[in-house]
Amino acid sequence: VNCMFSLSLFCCLAFCRGRVVRVPKGPLIRVRGTEVVIPCSVSDYDGPSEQNFDWEFSRETDFVRIVSTWDSTFTSEEYQKRVDHGDIKLRRSSNDAVELVIRNIQPADQGRYKCSTPSTDATVQGNYDAEVQVKVISDGLLVSGSKARSSMSLRLSEGDSFKLRCSAITTSPEHTHLHVTWQIKSGLTWRDILSLTHEGKFQTGPGYEERYRNGDIRLDTGANDTYRLSVSQASSLDGGAYRCLVSEWVRGADSSWQKIQEKSVEIASMAIQRTALDVVISTSNVSVTERDSLDLTCNITTDRSGIFQAEVMWYFSASPDDTLSDAQVLLSMDHDSIVSDSTLISLSHVDRNSYRLLVRDVDVEDSGYYFCQAAVWVPLHNGSWHKVVERISAPVSVVVTALEPDYEVFLNASKTPKFSDDPTELNCRITNAQDTEANIRFTVSWYYRPRLRSDDVVAEELLATMDADWTLLLGDRSRERTQNGEIIFSKKAVDTFSLRIQWTSESDRGDYFCVISAWSRHRNNSWVKSRDVTSAPVSIFWATQDYTLTVEAVKLKPFFVAGHTFEMTCKVSSKNIKTPRYSVLITAEKPLTDQSNPNGTTRIISLNQDSVVRLEDWTDQTRVDGVVLEKVQENEFRYRMYQTQISDAGLYRCVVTAWSPGGGGMWREAVNGLSNPIQIDFQTSGPVFNVSVHSDNPTIYQGELADLLCIVTMEGMVLEPDDMSFDVSWFAVRSFVLDREPVLLASLDRRGIVTQSRRNGSSDLSLERISPLEFRLRVHGCEDHDFGNHYCIVTPWVRSATGVWQREPDIKAKPIFLSVKMDVLNAFKYPLLIGIGLATVIGLLSCLIGYCSSRWCCKKEVQETRRERRRLMSMEMD
Repeated sequence: VNCMFSLSLFCCLAFCRGRVVRVPKGPLIRVRGTEVVIPCSVSDYDGPSEQNFDWEFSRETDFVRIVSTWDSTFTSEEYQKRVDHGDIKLRRSSNDAVELVIRNIQPADQGRYKCSTPSTDATVQGNYDAEVQVKVISDGLLVSGSKARSSMSLRLSEGDSFKLRCSAITTSPEHTHLHVTWQIKSGLTWRDILSLTHEGKFQTGPGYEERYRNGDIRLDTGANDTYRLSVSQASSLDGGAYRCLVSEWVRGADSSWQKIQEKSVEIASMAIQRTALDVVISTSNVSVTERDSLDLTCNITTDRSGIFQAEVMWYFSASPDDTLSDAQVLLSMDHDSIVSDSTLISLSHVDRNSYRLLVRDVDVEDSGYYFCQAAVWVPLHNGSWHKVVERISAPVSVVVTALEPDYEVFLNASKTPKFSDDPTELNCRITNAQDTEANIRFTVSWYYRPRLRSDDVVAEELLATMDADWTLLLGDRSRERTQNGEIIFSKKAVDTFSLRIQWTSESDRGDYFCVISAWSRHRNNSWVKSRDVTSAPVSIFWATQDYTLTVEAVKLKPFFVAGHTFEMTCKVSSKNIKTPRYSVLITAEKPLTDQSNPNGTTRIISLNQDSVVRLEDWTDQTRVDGVVLEKVQENEFRYRMYQTQISDAGLYRCVVTAWSPGGGGMWREAVNGLSNPIQIDFQTSGPVFNVSVHSDNPTIYQGELADLLCIVTMEGMVLEPDDMSFDVSWFAVRSFVLDREPVLLASLDRRGIVTQSRRNGSSDLSLERISPLEFRLRVHGCEDHDFGNHYCIVTPWVRSATGVWQREPDIKAKPIFLSVKMDVLNAFKYPLLIGIGLATVIGLLSCLIGYCSSRWCCKKEVQETRRERRRLMSMEMD
């Protein structure tokens, strides 16, 4: 069945297929005297791939044969001469398409053109010809340039502005549009600058987009159908011939735009003279002695005439290959002759082309390369200034010779130890000092380098150093011992510095050397280091046996559960240490999931060599007495942890330090030791807690009550309410996103005690437990600053089978956003009532004042005179 259907479909498609000849949809409107191209194509044909075409023309009814691709005798006598001269020809574009080309088309060529294809098909199907109407209209396009002459030559300087005009008008009987393009020819081809298209849009040529956006190039239309090209800030690229290219477009029957003719006129030939600028520093390499003055002059030469201003900028760089971005700007003078401010550097305008840089009291740091940058600015028609050219001079090398003092340094040991705790004294002396003056002072730096048995390179350690004010700065190695008086740094004489170690230990063995620094006073009264001289090292060493220390940790109970007491002992053994004492530190390595200590190691409790116990990082206030470290024997220590919690799981070690008696009744550290780890691990299968935040109405108005619920859920093991308790803390982040620090609002511990943080606004908080697993936070009289993301953190406490409360890890809920809106009616109600009341009182008061004034203040007595009883009235009536 499928085969029969496929065969039927193939036969149907083969039967429906037929030849299709296509020409453009008419009428085609063309201009007299132009070249007309009419394409014709054929598709869906049988036979050879290359098809032949016949073209015929008809003005009314009968068709006249024009030209054919396969029959040279096809052309009629009427068109034979035009075909022979090439005015009418066929141009093949592919095997199945040709173009009829008619040069210099005339009104007589207006009519119907028919394209036919001879049959090469097995059966006659489809169409074998197609017709198109061609309409020839008169040439109504006029393009002209300047009225004075057709083309003019202009010579401008770089940075000037110019304008070019051309006129374009059409009197075509058809509704046509003009496309105007300004072009430039700087080589062999014309390039587009700016166009006003036939659709009324501006279109820039390649490379002119930025200048058009900046307004440097514009195309304006004016009266009498003129099109003006305006160019400001001309550059060397703007030189060449300019022409105005105008094309006429008409909308075809298929609503597409067709160009029917094109004309151009050359407007001007532009020559842009580039501004020459030469920037040279008058001197070459310069050598200056420290504290002298450096004098450099930058000379500029330009062929610019007319009004212009120069801008000069001096640069300094450490390398001649540095770019302007890497160099340091010293001083600058803009085109308004305004000089940037500087104290020790001055820039002066010597004459029109010379600019002098003077650097007073130079230092060694002023050695390097100096160069100047100059630019020429010209005024524009709008009053602003435009930079036309910029050049940089070649760098000049400047060497500042330092006034370094000449001296030598000698280090000797006046006291050397033969045994441990003996004193050591070293003297660093300045010798053969020459060329020193009042502006030179000396300081010392002491260094220590440990001695190793191998050939490894060891970096020296700074013990102490002096700055220019003879202030002693201590290094990390000697800071504590110097503060305790064990190490003394002093200046015995003007040329002698001393280092004394009161009680030398084995860790002090090694090489010592000193560095004497010479400081010079500079122009701003500051001291700058000018030279360092290092002494030969002095070795401090005596034979001794190395200390050894062994620490072993033992867990007393092999197995215990949460809530029980954990015990372990640390046994210490040492060799080659005289009458040692030990200090012990208990550390715990918690899992990485412990948020309280992300580093993993916690210092719990310590006991020093004087048997003084100290809690280190143990911050659980409810278990202050929960850890104990005691000395059992002289070399044995016991650690206990009562009522262990799940969070106490980890590896526990003993860190022991052996101390031996030193000079002055002080104990000195001999050697450190670390024990093996003892692990605390709990196998629990308790419940899993989850926390969420909920609110029935997260969006409220100011002054209303906001309810937030913190809900705890359990998974796994089910507990009785009396066997669990919770610490609940509420936090708020005052932002739409969690990008600020959270603020603690209130907390409720497992004993029911509520703690609130201090608040600035008038709103109030209340926190309560409404069920064993639900806690409610209320914000009374909400204000606009109560908005934000709110969440709660819950710390579960679970009572074990032994009756001991165990603390679970903290759980943080996903935040919920509380939005506070303003009630506009309530906000404006009282101001409106007060305003209406005041207006009423003022109005009544005004009426009362007016009535009293008219009643008593403005009343006059009018004494009426007697009138005679005559027909005429008295004159007072007038």
